Amino acid sequence: MCSSTSSAGPDLDDSDLSPPSSDPNKPKVKRVQSAGLIAESVLKRDSERIKDLYTLGKKLGQGQFGTTYKCVEKATGKEFACKSIAKRKLVTEEDVEDVRREIQIMHHLAGHPNVISIVGAYEDAVAVHLVMELCAGGELFDRIIQRGHYSEKAAAQLARVIIGIVEACHSLGVMHRDLKPENFLFVNQKEDSPLKTIDFGLSIFFKPGGIYSDVVGSPYYVAPEVLLKQYGCEVDVWSAGVIIYILLSGVPPFWDESEQGIFEQVLQGDLDFSSEPWPSISKSAKDLVRKMLNRDPGKRLTAHEALCHPWVCVDGVAPDKPLDSAVLTRLKQFSAMNKLKKMALRVIAENLSEDEIAGLREMFKMLDTDNSGQITLEELKTGLQRVGANLKESEIATLMEGRILITVGQLIMGNSLRQHCI
Repeated sequence: MCSSTSSAGPDLDDSDLSPPSSDPNKPKVKRVQSAGLIAESVLKRDSERIKDLYTLGKKLGQGQFGTTYKCVEKATGKEFACKSIAKRKLVTEEDVEDVRREIQIMHHLAGHPNVISIVGAYEDAVAVHLVMELCAGGELFDRIIQRGHYSEKAAAQLARVIIGIVEACHSLGVMHRDLKPENFLFVNQKEDSPLKTIDFGLSIFFKPGGIYSDVVGSPYYVAPEVLLKQYGCEVDVWSAGVIIYILLSGVPPFWDESEQGIFEQVLQGDLDFSSEPWPSISKSAKDLVRKMLNRDPGKRLTAHEALCHPWVCVDGVAPDKPLDSAVLTRLKQFSAMNKLKKMALRVIAENLSEDEIAGLREMFKMLDTDNSGQITLEELKTGLQRVGANLKESEIATLMEGRILITVGQLIMGNSLRQHCI
Protein backbone atom coordinates (compact mmCIF):
# COMPACT_ATOMS: atom_id res chain seq x y z
CA MET A 1 0.00 0.00 0.00
CA CYS A 2 1.43 3.29 -1.06
CA SER A 3 1.80 6.38 1.05
CA SER A 4 3.29 8.34 -1.79
CA THR A 5 2.39 11.92 -2.55
CA SER A 6 2.27 10.97 -6.21
CA SER A 7 0.26 7.75 -6.41
CA ALA A 8 -1.40 5.14 -4.28
CA GLY A 9 -2.18 1.51 -4.37
CA PRO A 10 -1.67 -0.86 -7.26
CA ASP A 11 -0.76 0.87 -10.49
CA LEU A 12 -3.12 0.62 -13.42
CA ASP A 13 -0.60 0.71 -16.23
CA ASP A 14 2.55 -1.34 -16.36
CA SER A 15 1.79 -3.60 -13.45
CA ASP A 16 -0.41 -6.04 -15.40
CA LEU A 17 1.16 -9.29 -16.49
CA SER A 18 0.35 -12.33 -18.48
CA PRO A 19 2.85 -14.90 -19.68
CA PRO A 20 3.61 -15.00 -23.41
CA SER A 21 1.59 -18.19 -23.75
CA SER A 22 -1.07 -20.01 -21.73
CA ASP A 23 -0.89 -23.72 -20.97
CA PRO A 24 -4.26 -25.18 -22.04
CA ASN A 25 -3.66 -28.22 -19.85
CA LYS A 26 -3.11 -26.19 -16.70
CA PRO A 27 -6.13 -26.45 -14.41
CA LYS A 28 -8.01 -23.20 -14.03
CA VAL A 29 -8.52 -21.88 -10.53
CA LYS A 30 -11.94 -20.41 -10.06
CA ARG A 31 -12.10 -17.42 -7.75
CA VAL A 32 -14.97 -17.68 -5.31
CA GLN A 33 -17.04 -14.53 -5.00
CA SER A 34 -17.63 -13.34 -1.47
CA ALA A 35 -21.18 -12.93 -0.34
CA GLY A 36 -20.55 -9.35 0.70
CA LEU A 37 -18.39 -7.87 3.39
CA ILE A 38 -19.54 -7.08 6.92
CA ALA A 39 -18.01 -4.41 9.14
CA GLU A 40 -15.41 -6.55 10.93
CA SER A 41 -14.78 -9.09 8.17
CA VAL A 42 -11.40 -7.78 7.02
CA LEU A 43 -9.43 -7.10 10.20
CA LYS A 44 -11.34 -9.73 12.22
CA ARG A 45 -11.27 -7.57 15.33
CA ASP A 46 -12.96 -4.56 16.87
CA SER A 47 -11.55 -1.32 15.55
CA GLU A 48 -11.47 2.23 16.81
CA ARG A 49 -13.02 4.86 14.57
CA ILE A 50 -10.26 6.42 12.52
CA LYS A 51 -12.02 9.79 12.55
CA ASP A 52 -11.80 9.83 16.33
CA LEU A 53 -8.01 9.60 16.12
CA TYR A 54 -7.06 11.34 12.86
CA THR A 55 -8.18 14.26 10.74
CA LEU A 56 -8.12 13.33 7.07
CA GLY A 57 -6.63 15.99 4.79
CA LYS A 58 -5.90 16.39 1.12
CA LYS A 59 -5.91 13.52 -1.32
CA LEU A 60 -2.41 12.34 -2.19
CA GLY A 61 -3.14 9.63 -4.72
CA GLN A 62 -5.66 7.30 -6.27
CA GLY A 63 -5.30 3.58 -6.88
CA GLN A 64 -7.49 0.75 -8.13
CA PHE A 65 -8.59 -0.30 -4.66
CA GLY A 66 -8.31 2.85 -2.60
CA THR A 67 -7.31 6.42 -2.04
CA THR A 68 -4.40 7.82 -0.04
CA TYR A 69 -4.86 10.95 2.05
CA LYS A 70 -2.61 13.02 4.23
CA CYS A 71 -3.86 12.75 7.79
CA VAL A 72 -3.03 14.38 11.10
CA GLU A 73 -3.08 12.60 14.44
CA LYS A 74 -5.36 14.61 16.70
CA ALA A 75 -3.45 13.84 19.90
CA THR A 76 -0.01 14.88 18.64
CA GLY A 77 -0.47 16.94 15.47
CA LYS A 78 1.88 14.58 13.59
CA GLU A 79 1.33 14.02 9.88
CA PHE A 80 0.85 10.56 8.39
CA ALA A 81 -0.54 8.97 5.25
CA CYS A 82 -3.82 7.09 5.31
CA LYS A 83 -4.66 4.55 2.62
CA SER A 84 -8.42 3.96 2.60
CA ILE A 85 -9.39 0.73 0.82
CA ALA A 86 -13.03 0.67 -0.24
CA LYS A 87 -14.69 -2.56 0.85
CA ARG A 88 -16.93 -2.58 -2.20
CA LYS A 89 -13.77 -3.07 -4.26
CA LEU A 90 -12.86 -6.20 -2.28
CA VAL A 91 -15.18 -8.45 -4.24
CA THR A 92 -13.56 -11.83 -3.60
CA GLU A 93 -12.20 -13.68 -0.60
CA GLU A 94 -8.79 -13.49 -2.24
CA ASP A 95 -8.98 -9.70 -2.29
CA VAL A 96 -9.73 -9.70 1.43
CA GLU A 97 -6.89 -12.10 2.16
CA ASP A 98 -4.51 -9.91 0.13
CA VAL A 99 -5.28 -6.93 2.38
CA ARG A 100 -4.87 -9.00 5.54
CA ARG A 101 -1.57 -10.41 4.34
CA GLU A 102 -0.22 -7.00 3.37
CA ILE A 103 -0.93 -5.65 6.86
CA GLN A 104 0.68 -8.72 8.40
CA ILE A 105 3.80 -8.39 6.27
CA MET A 106 4.19 -4.69 7.04
CA HIS A 107 4.08 -5.46 10.76
CA HIS A 108 6.50 -8.37 10.21
CA LEU A 109 9.04 -6.05 8.55
CA ALA A 110 8.52 -3.22 11.05
CA GLY A 111 11.68 -1.58 12.32
CA HIS A 112 13.77 -1.83 9.18
CA PRO A 113 15.09 1.66 8.38
CA ASN A 114 14.24 1.37 4.68
CA VAL A 115 10.77 -0.16 4.93
CA ILE A 116 7.75 2.10 5.31
CA SER A 117 6.32 1.96 8.84
CA ILE A 118 2.71 1.03 9.46
CA VAL A 119 1.19 2.92 12.39
CA GLY A 120 -2.16 1.20 12.59
CA ALA A 121 -5.05 -0.43 10.73
CA TYR A 122 -8.66 0.58 11.23
CA GLU A 123 -11.97 -0.51 9.78
CA ASP A 124 -15.46 0.90 9.47
CA ALA A 125 -18.54 -0.04 7.47
CA VAL A 126 -17.20 1.19 4.15
CA ALA A 127 -13.40 0.92 4.20
CA VAL A 128 -10.22 -0.42 5.71
CA HIS A 129 -7.79 2.36 6.63
CA LEU A 130 -4.02 1.85 6.85
CA VAL A 131 -2.15 4.65 8.60
CA MET A 132 1.54 4.79 7.66
CA GLU A 133 4.43 7.17 7.85
CA LEU A 134 4.25 9.93 5.28
CA CYS A 135 6.87 9.73 2.54
CA ALA A 136 6.80 13.24 1.12
CA GLY A 137 10.26 13.32 -0.47
CA GLY A 138 9.22 12.03 -3.88
CA GLU A 139 10.03 9.01 -5.99
CA LEU A 140 13.51 7.60 -6.52
CA PHE A 141 13.93 8.71 -10.14
CA ASP A 142 12.44 12.16 -9.50
CA ARG A 143 15.06 12.88 -6.85
CA ILE A 144 17.89 11.89 -9.20
CA ILE A 145 16.48 14.07 -11.97
CA GLN A 146 16.04 17.06 -9.64
CA ARG A 147 19.65 16.90 -8.53
CA GLY A 148 20.81 17.25 -12.12
CA HIS A 149 24.09 15.46 -11.44
CA TYR A 150 24.77 11.84 -10.82
CA SER A 151 27.71 9.45 -10.46
CA GLU A 152 28.33 5.71 -10.40
CA LYS A 153 29.14 6.01 -6.72
CA ALA A 154 25.73 7.59 -6.06
CA ALA A 155 24.07 4.80 -8.06
CA ALA A 156 25.99 2.22 -6.02
CA GLN A 157 24.77 3.78 -2.78
CA LEU A 158 21.16 3.55 -3.96
CA ALA A 159 21.77 0.00 -5.16
CA ARG A 160 23.06 -0.90 -1.70
CA VAL A 161 19.82 0.29 -0.10
CA ILE A 162 17.63 -1.53 -2.64
CA ILE A 163 19.53 -4.81 -2.39
CA GLY A 164 19.68 -4.46 1.40
CA ILE A 165 15.88 -4.29 1.50
CA VAL A 166 15.66 -7.44 -0.60
CA GLU A 167 18.09 -9.24 1.71
CA ALA A 168 16.12 -8.16 4.78
CA CYS A 169 12.83 -9.32 3.26
CA HIS A 170 14.27 -12.69 2.26
CA SER A 171 15.87 -13.24 5.66
CA LEU A 172 12.41 -12.80 7.20
CA GLY A 173 10.73 -15.10 4.69
CA VAL A 174 9.08 -12.39 2.60
CA MET A 175 9.12 -12.23 -1.20
CA HIS A 176 8.22 -8.71 -2.43
CA ARG A 177 7.35 -9.67 -6.05
CA ASP A 178 6.81 -6.12 -7.30
CA LEU A 179 10.05 -4.20 -6.87
CA LYS A 180 10.15 -1.19 -9.19
CA PRO A 181 11.35 2.42 -8.93
CA GLU A 182 7.88 3.77 -8.15
CA ASN A 183 7.85 1.64 -5.01
CA PHE A 184 10.82 3.50 -3.52
CA LEU A 185 10.13 6.87 -1.91
CA PHE A 186 12.15 9.37 0.08
CA VAL A 187 10.79 10.34 3.48
CA ASN A 188 11.44 14.07 3.03
CA GLN A 189 13.20 16.61 0.82
CA LYS A 190 16.44 16.64 2.80
CA GLU A 191 19.62 15.57 1.02
CA ASP A 192 20.18 12.74 3.49
CA SER A 193 16.56 11.58 3.54
CA PRO A 194 16.07 7.83 4.02
CA LEU A 195 14.81 5.86 1.01
CA LYS A 196 11.89 3.57 1.83
CA THR A 197 10.21 0.74 0.00
CA ILE A 198 6.43 0.77 -0.06
CA ASP A 199 3.46 -1.22 -1.36
CA PHE A 200 3.58 -4.81 -0.16
CA GLY A 201 0.27 -5.65 -1.84
CA LEU A 202 1.79 -8.47 -3.89
CA SER A 203 4.22 -9.69 -1.26
CA ILE A 204 3.91 -13.17 0.22
CA PHE A 205 5.53 -15.29 2.87
CA PHE A 206 7.64 -17.98 1.24
CA LYS A 207 9.39 -21.16 2.28
CA PRO A 208 12.98 -21.88 1.17
CA GLY A 209 12.83 -24.10 -1.88
CA GLY A 210 9.15 -23.36 -2.40
CA ILE A 211 7.94 -23.00 -5.99
CA TYR A 212 5.32 -20.40 -6.86
CA SER A 213 3.32 -20.03 -10.06
CA ASP A 214 0.98 -17.03 -9.97
CA VAL A 215 2.03 -14.42 -12.53
CA VAL A 216 2.51 -11.08 -10.79
CA GLY A 217 4.80 -8.08 -11.11
CA SER A 218 5.45 -5.33 -13.65
CA PRO A 219 6.52 -5.92 -17.26
CA TYR A 220 9.90 -4.16 -17.26
CA TYR A 221 10.91 -5.68 -13.93
CA VAL A 222 9.41 -9.17 -13.96
CA ALA A 223 11.80 -12.11 -13.88
CA PRO A 224 11.64 -14.65 -16.72
CA GLU A 225 10.77 -17.54 -14.40
CA VAL A 226 7.64 -15.65 -13.28
CA LEU A 227 6.41 -15.71 -16.88
CA LEU A 228 7.18 -19.43 -16.93
CA LYS A 229 5.12 -19.87 -13.74
CA GLN A 230 7.83 -21.54 -11.70
CA TYR A 231 9.79 -19.31 -9.37
CA GLY A 232 11.11 -18.51 -5.90
CA CYS A 233 12.51 -15.50 -4.06
CA GLU A 234 15.25 -15.04 -6.70
CA VAL A 235 12.74 -12.96 -8.67
CA ASP A 236 13.36 -9.99 -6.34
CA VAL A 237 17.08 -10.02 -7.17
CA TRP A 238 16.23 -9.90 -10.88
CA SER A 239 13.91 -6.91 -10.35
CA ALA A 240 16.58 -5.10 -8.32
CA GLY A 241 19.06 -5.80 -11.13
CA VAL A 242 16.71 -4.19 -13.64
CA ILE A 243 16.41 -1.10 -11.44
CA ILE A 244 20.22 -0.85 -11.19
CA TYR A 245 20.51 -1.19 -14.98
CA ILE A 246 18.10 1.75 -15.35
CA LEU A 247 19.94 3.77 -12.69
CA LEU A 248 23.13 3.43 -14.74
CA SER A 249 21.74 3.87 -18.25
CA GLY A 250 18.38 5.62 -18.00
CA VAL A 251 16.51 2.88 -19.89
CA PRO A 252 15.28 -0.63 -19.03
CA PRO A 253 17.34 -3.61 -20.23
CA PHE A 254 14.39 -5.28 -21.93
CA TRP A 255 12.31 -3.00 -24.07
CA ASP A 256 9.62 -3.25 -26.72
CA GLU A 257 6.66 -1.23 -27.97
CA SER A 258 4.16 -3.74 -26.58
CA GLU A 259 3.89 -5.57 -23.27
CA GLN A 260 3.93 -8.90 -25.10
CA GLY A 261 7.15 -7.80 -26.78
CA ILE A 262 8.64 -6.87 -23.41
CA PHE A 263 7.85 -10.34 -22.06
CA GLU A 264 9.55 -11.93 -25.06
CA GLN A 265 12.62 -9.73 -24.53
CA VAL A 266 12.68 -10.68 -20.83
CA LEU A 267 12.67 -14.34 -21.83
CA GLN A 268 15.10 -14.18 -24.75
CA GLY A 269 16.60 -10.72 -25.27
CA ASP A 270 20.29 -9.95 -24.95
CA LEU A 271 21.67 -7.54 -22.34
CA ASP A 272 23.05 -4.47 -24.06
CA PHE A 273 26.38 -3.37 -22.63
CA SER A 274 27.71 -1.91 -25.90
CA SER A 275 25.47 1.14 -26.41
CA GLU A 276 26.16 4.41 -24.63
CA PRO A 277 26.74 4.97 -21.77
CA TRP A 278 27.86 1.39 -21.05
CA PRO A 279 31.37 1.62 -22.57
CA SER A 280 32.20 4.25 -19.95
CA ILE A 281 30.57 2.35 -17.06
CA SER A 282 32.97 0.41 -14.82
CA LYS A 283 33.53 -3.30 -15.41
CA SER A 284 32.53 -4.00 -11.83
CA ALA A 285 29.09 -2.41 -12.29
CA LYS A 286 28.48 -4.45 -15.44
CA ASP A 287 29.64 -7.58 -13.65
CA LEU A 288 27.08 -7.04 -10.88
CA VAL A 289 24.19 -6.34 -13.26
CA ARG A 290 25.07 -9.32 -15.45
CA LYS A 291 25.10 -11.65 -12.42
CA MET A 292 21.82 -10.26 -11.05
CA LEU A 293 20.16 -10.65 -14.46
CA ASN A 294 21.21 -14.23 -15.02
CA ARG A 295 18.18 -16.06 -16.43
CA ASP A 296 19.05 -19.17 -14.45
CA PRO A 297 17.76 -18.49 -10.91
CA GLY A 298 20.18 -21.07 -9.55
CA LYS A 299 23.15 -19.16 -10.93
CA ARG A 300 21.81 -15.70 -10.12
CA LEU A 301 23.39 -13.88 -7.19
CA THR A 302 21.49 -14.08 -3.93
CA ALA A 303 20.62 -10.79 -2.26
CA HIS A 304 23.40 -11.36 0.28
CA GLU A 305 25.96 -12.10 -2.45
CA ALA A 306 24.92 -9.00 -4.35
CA LEU A 307 25.25 -6.91 -1.20
CA CYS A 308 28.82 -8.16 -0.79
CA HIS A 309 29.78 -7.35 -4.39
CA PRO A 310 32.74 -4.93 -4.55
CA TRP A 311 30.74 -2.38 -6.58
CA VAL A 312 27.95 -2.26 -3.98
CA CYS A 313 29.69 -2.59 -0.63
CA VAL A 314 30.63 0.40 1.53
CA ASP A 315 33.86 2.03 0.32
CA GLY A 316 33.67 -0.19 -2.74
CA VAL A 317 35.12 0.27 -6.21
CA ALA A 318 32.31 2.35 -7.78
CA PRO A 319 33.99 5.45 -9.28
CA ASP A 320 32.86 8.92 -8.27
CA LYS A 321 32.92 10.30 -11.80
CA PRO A 322 29.69 11.78 -13.18
CA LEU A 323 27.59 9.65 -15.48
CA ASP A 324 26.84 10.90 -18.98
CA SER A 325 24.19 13.66 -18.95
CA ALA A 326 22.20 11.59 -21.46
CA VAL A 327 21.44 9.13 -18.64
CA LEU A 328 19.48 11.80 -16.76
CA THR A 329 17.67 12.82 -19.94
CA ARG A 330 16.64 9.23 -20.64
CA LEU A 331 15.65 8.71 -17.04
CA LYS A 332 13.44 11.79 -17.19
CA GLN A 333 11.77 10.59 -20.39
CA PHE A 334 11.22 7.07 -19.07
CA SER A 335 9.74 8.37 -15.80
CA ALA A 336 7.49 10.88 -17.59
CA MET A 337 6.18 8.22 -19.96
CA ASN A 338 5.17 5.94 -17.09
CA LYS A 339 3.44 8.76 -15.23
CA LEU A 340 1.52 9.80 -18.34
CA LYS A 341 0.25 6.25 -18.85
CA LYS A 342 -0.86 6.02 -15.22
CA MET A 343 -2.63 9.37 -15.39
CA ALA A 344 -4.50 8.48 -18.60
CA LEU A 345 -5.69 5.16 -17.22
CA ARG A 346 -6.85 6.71 -13.94
CA VAL A 347 -8.85 9.37 -15.79
CA ILE A 348 -10.61 6.62 -17.75
CA ALA A 349 -11.16 4.50 -14.65
CA GLU A 350 -12.59 7.33 -12.56
CA ASN A 351 -15.16 8.12 -15.26
CA LEU A 352 -16.58 4.60 -15.43
CA SER A 353 -19.45 3.67 -13.13
CA GLU A 354 -19.54 0.35 -11.29
CA ASP A 355 -22.28 -0.87 -13.65
CA GLU A 356 -20.22 0.08 -16.71
CA ILE A 357 -17.18 -1.72 -15.32
CA ALA A 358 -19.29 -4.81 -14.54
CA GLY A 359 -20.58 -4.85 -18.11
CA LEU A 360 -17.11 -4.49 -19.56
CA ARG A 361 -15.85 -7.25 -17.30
CA GLU A 362 -18.42 -9.66 -18.70
CA MET A 363 -17.55 -8.60 -22.25
CA PHE A 364 -13.87 -9.21 -21.56
CA LYS A 365 -14.56 -12.65 -20.11
CA MET A 366 -16.66 -13.54 -23.14
CA LEU A 367 -13.82 -12.65 -25.50
CA ASP A 368 -11.15 -14.34 -23.38
CA THR A 369 -12.27 -17.88 -24.23
CA ASP A 370 -9.19 -19.65 -22.86
CA ASN A 371 -9.27 -17.74 -19.54
CA SER A 372 -5.67 -16.65 -20.03
CA GLY A 373 -6.42 -13.07 -19.02
CA GLN A 374 -5.28 -11.88 -22.43
CA ILE A 375 -7.32 -11.44 -25.59
CA THR A 376 -5.61 -12.79 -28.68
CA LEU A 377 -6.30 -11.57 -32.21
CA GLU A 378 -8.22 -14.78 -33.00
CA GLU A 379 -10.34 -14.48 -29.84
CA LEU A 380 -11.18 -10.89 -30.74
CA LYS A 381 -12.23 -11.87 -34.30
CA THR A 382 -14.42 -14.72 -33.01
CA GLY A 383 -16.01 -12.57 -30.32
CA LEU A 384 -16.81 -9.72 -32.69
CA GLN A 385 -18.36 -12.12 -35.20
CA ARG A 386 -20.44 -13.67 -32.43
CA VAL A 387 -22.02 -10.32 -31.56
CA GLY A 388 -22.49 -9.35 -35.20
CA ALA A 389 -19.76 -6.73 -35.43
CA ASN A 390 -18.38 -6.87 -38.96
CA LEU A 391 -15.06 -5.09 -38.64
CA LYS A 392 -12.40 -5.23 -41.30
CA GLU A 393 -9.22 -7.17 -40.59
CA SER A 394 -7.27 -3.90 -40.56
CA GLU A 395 -9.67 -2.34 -38.05
CA ILE A 396 -9.36 -5.33 -35.71
CA ALA A 397 -5.58 -5.18 -36.00
CA THR A 398 -5.72 -1.47 -35.13
CA LEU A 399 -7.65 -2.31 -31.95
CA MET A 400 -4.95 -4.75 -30.94
CA GLU A 401 -2.03 -2.53 -31.87
CA GLY A 402 -3.57 0.48 -30.16
CA ARG A 403 -3.76 -1.56 -26.96
CA ILE A 404 -7.36 -0.48 -26.45
CA LEU A 405 -8.28 -3.92 -25.19
CA ILE A 406 -5.28 -4.05 -22.87
CA THR A 407 -6.46 -0.77 -21.35
CA VAL A 408 -10.00 -2.08 -20.92
CA GLY A 409 -8.70 -5.30 -19.40
CA GLN A 410 -6.61 -3.41 -16.89
CA LEU A 411 -9.56 -1.32 -15.81
CA ILE A 412 -12.32 -3.88 -15.64
CA MET A 413 -10.60 -6.86 -14.09
CA GLY A 414 -9.86 -5.10 -10.82
CA ASN A 415 -6.42 -5.58 -9.35
CA SER A 416 -5.17 -7.48 -12.36
CA LEU A 417 -1.83 -8.22 -10.78
CA ARG A 418 -3.51 -10.47 -8.27
CA GLN A 419 -5.92 -11.86 -10.83
CA HIS A 420 -3.18 -12.55 -13.39
CA CYS A 421 -4.79 -10.47 -16.11
CA ILE A 422 -3.23 -8.76 -19.07
